[in-house]
Amino acid sequence: MVRIRPLQPEDWPATWRIMEPVVRAGEALPFDPAMDAEGGYAVWVKAALQAFVAVTAAGRVLGTYHVKPNGPTLAAHVCNCGYVVAATARRQGIGNLLFSHSQDQAMALGFRAMQFNLVVSTNTAAVQAWQRNGMAIVGTLPGAFHHQRLGFVDAYVMYKLLKSD
Repeated sequence: MVRIRPLQPEDWPATWRIMEPVVRAGEALPFDPAMDAEGGYAVWVKAALQAFVAVTAAGRVLGTYHVKPNGPTLAAHVCNCGYVVAATARRQGIGNLLFSHSQDQAMALGFRAMQFNLVVSTNTAAVQAWQRNGMAIVGTLPGAFHHQRLGFVDAYVMYKLLKSD
């Protein structure tokens, strides 16, 4: 059974172990591939409003997400999230669980929408997962992501309205 709970400081070493290969690959996240664990904690946990982990009953970290306002003040009603699933846990529904939980958290926190600013177009698993969960591609940013193997590739802005008046 997988449980999603707030990320605690003692979870960070295990969380970084699943994030580090993704960061180093430079194919899905916009972070410096040379970033260390301390830098990762700063951008993933400290800069976020909330961060969560998906864990097994034995406490093994399978994935993580964070949620934060997408912009200041007059844009703070829209949230932004980031997700990482352990390589060994992919294609098992963990990303969908994390997304569902993040959407519930976003609504509980009063966000009116979710916006993902830089979904790498070549990350088809993520693009398809977010579309299955109701996110729409609302824009294409030509060459906006410097993919470490493919060079400059397009990125998508994806959006989902959570509340309307």
